[in-house]
Amino acid sequence: MADAISRGGSAKATTLGKYLASIRADRKMTLRDVETASSKEVSNAYLSQIENGKIQKPSPNILHALAEIYAINYEHLMELAGYITAAKKRKEGERHGRLATFSEHNLTPDEETELMRYLQFMRSRNVQGDKT
Repeated sequence: MADAISRGGSAKATTLGKYLASIRADRKMTLRDVETASSKEVSNAYLSQIENGKIQKPSPNILHALAEIYAINYEHLMELAGYITAAKKRKEGERHGRLATFSEHNLTPDEETELMRYLQFMRSRNVQGDKT
């Protein structure tokens, strides 16, 4: 699942389809729910093909409709579809200045707390000069 949530900065960049499937699952929506929410602009069959990688570059109009329904970043969808290029890569140690990777997923307070604990644990392991 981490792959489905990554933002391209990791070794394994996510695909548009995996990312959209992950967000739809997080929103607890079925393919038909999305079709209804889009006033049939995005059919359930078409969305299924996108999520399964059979359609890798849907039109910007479809991406915009999905961004609106899921309340996610349209530019990120355009980037995943290959319409725009990714923002410049960060140098080692440079902060990215964006919201947390999981910000587009609805986390419970318990999940948020556990993520913060894990982050603190990982940071405590990073001793100066230690790359593990």
